Amino acid sequence: MGIIKTKGIVISESNMGDFDKMLTILTPGNGKISCSAKGARKQNSALLAGTQFLCFAEYILYKKNDTYTINSCEIIEVFYNIRTDLDKINYAVYLTKIILDVTNENENSYKILQLYLNTLYMISETDKDFDFIISIFKIKLLCLLGFKPRIEECVNCRKKDDLTYFSIKDNGVKCASCTTQDKSAIKISSSTFMALKYISTCPIKSLFGFNLKGDSLKELMLLSKVYFNEKLEKDYKFTF
Repeated sequence: MGIIKTKGIVISESNMGDFDKMLTILTPGNGKISCSAKGARKQNSALLAGTQFLCFAEYILYKKNDTYTINSCEIIEVFYNIRTDLDKINYAVYLTKIILDVTNENENSYKILQLYLNTLYMISETDKDFDFIISIFKIKLLCLLGFKPRIEECVNCRKKDDLTYFSIKDNGVKCASCTTQDKSAIKISSSTFMALKYISTCPIKSLFGFNLKGDSLKELMLLSKVYFNEKLEKDYKFTF
């Protein structure tokens, strides 16, 4: 038992009793944790704002056995622009469903939390295409989960040029001659190839520092969707 001070973001909330809440908070050092917030639904509660969905804050938690209780919180970011835009909140909910699936308790989730926060910021504060943002998020998340695509050479013959296909089955790029029997291969342009390379290798803080248009954007969106669903063995669909 003891007091824990940690930053975190609320990724799930539900009512409990007359005035309490049960939250799921994603933290950098303790992963995804469940904690109660007593009296958080009272209008004069100091926890009212800090226990809402998508609130990023610094929390003081009391832990007894495997149970966490929020003592206090200091709000850092509430993503106001997401809360007031139906399209943005729908995309944020979609992202959060994925985060809930790929995180666990008692694990280091620093990079996943950083990726999640940066992606929410892009949805909230920029005019970039939402589907483009989601595609980048998915590919980078796969890298963090151990599915980083092989992009330096053909995964079959190790040829370093003419890398014009991406193999879902073999987790990387292929040259045209090695793709004839690979039904999972998706043809990609040089722009899509460079985007994949950038996403896979750049730091998270610089992740969204490029743009794609036209066919290259369509390729990246298709590739990210198929590759993500294949590796996580689940078909993540928009329900709005």
